Amino acid sequence: MVELAETGWRIEQKGIDWVGEGERHGRPPGLFWPWTAANFSFFTVAYGVFVVGLGLSPWQGAIAVLIGLALSYPVVGLVALAGTRGGAPTMTLSRAAFGYHGNKLPTLFVYLSLVGWETVSVTLGALATRTILRRIDPALATTQMMVVGFLVTVALVMVVAIYGYDVILRVQKWITVAVAVAVVGYLVIIVPDLDFSSTANGGGFALMVGGVTLVVANGIGWTPGGADYSRYTKGSPKSVVWWTTFGGATAPGLLMLFGVLLTAGDPKLAGAAAADPIGAFATALPTWFMIPFLLATILSVVAGAVFNLYSSGLNLLALGVRIPRWAAVAVDGVLMVLGGIYLIFVSPSFFAPVQSFLIVIGVIIAAWSAIFVTDLFLHRKNGYDKDALYVPAGYGGINLAGVVSLVVAIVVGLGLVTSADANIRSVLGYLLTPSAAAGSVGASNIGVAVAFVIGAALYGLLSTTLLRPAERSG
Repeated sequence: MVELAETGWRIEQKGIDWVGEGERHGRPPGLFWPWTAANFSFFTVAYGVFVVGLGLSPWQGAIAVLIGLALSYPVVGLVALAGTRGGAPTMTLSRAAFGYHGNKLPTLFVYLSLVGWETVSVTLGALATRTILRRIDPALATTQMMVVGFLVTVALVMVVAIYGYDVILRVQKWITVAVAVAVVGYLVIIVPDLDFSSTANGGGFALMVGGVTLVVANGIGWTPGGADYSRYTKGSPKSVVWWTTFGGATAPGLLMLFGVLLTAGDPKLAGAAAADPIGAFATALPTWFMIPFLLATILSVVAGAVFNLYSSGLNLLALGVRIPRWAAVAVDGVLMVLGGIYLIFVSPSFFAPVQSFLIVIGVIIAAWSAIFVTDLFLHRKNGYDKDALYVPAGYGGINLAGVVSLVVAIVVGLGLVTSADANIRSVLGYLLTPSAAAGSVGASNIGVAVAFVIGAALYGLLSTTLLRPAERSG
């Protein structure tokens, strides 16, 4: 990997293997770029729109965004800390908390969430292409052109993700700068024409919690990638935590608040964003800005999808699939294409299935990340045993403390959340009464926070009393 950085573009050969001290060449400030680029998207702006669309006033929406980011991205930073201690990808290190075979359960959940995220990203690229081309010339807004936009986005994502770590860091820096220029240009054009004379009524406490939960679900969804990008980094552990947290939270903070601002000036934006989150922002732009906006949009969704596709490939290897890393990325790319086809051509709405996906995955990832971080502080103060991570006898086949805590936290968490998607609603919220599910408790989706608390508390109890895990270190 050091050779790669010095000689140019080569495909990364290392999969989930241990990264030794001699192979670590990155510095903590370098983590800022991939984490910023992954979130520097007009879809992140749409999150601010969605938060207000729950029924909050702009001020409430802004507060919900800030609280949600403060609760979620520090967890991502702590997982990145494990990468510097352990020198392996996140879900490989997770074997210490769940056991070699027991870890396959959370790894499968995380794998599906990453494939879902990358699918959402490339789908947004296709939907935005159609909307923007319609503004330029209605004759261009054909299904064929949307497919072309989809395929171009997929191709860019797969090429960069197949190359791997060093190329990703290099490309993400370029994308961050390019998209930042486009976002500033968009703001300069749009803000003067917004009408802030109408003030929306705010929602109650439960809706505030719902807004916070939506933002937390977004932030916590990035947690499984924490160690994937820090394992090649050498430097102060505190710096690794800081730059990961800062890079991860800065772009969402600015862009979600921008989305809140846009909704305050254009209340109809929430409805339009539910159908086409990025394309909705193009409707008020002058025609001359359409091409720069389209290019920035494609670059931004490429950045997010690359980030997730790289991690999902590593997760497929952590599940026990014995293929090269680049081949794992290619397999995930096929799943990404199939999922994108469903969202574009089959699903009647974009927002409902995506919101449901966020909430369900938010519960699962919250439970897993709570256990992972608790294990890190209770049992991995001396790091990880590099040999024990790769054999069933190392940290045990199944660590019951981790598996039991995960299952209990997920079952309780999913029982306390609801969904706007009728196909998913029936299997969620089973711990709520019908009136609670339809009211403020259901709107809050408190199950994400409950899953985190239960996961951390139960694992902390079980792993220090009845079911102690192995505490081997390198």
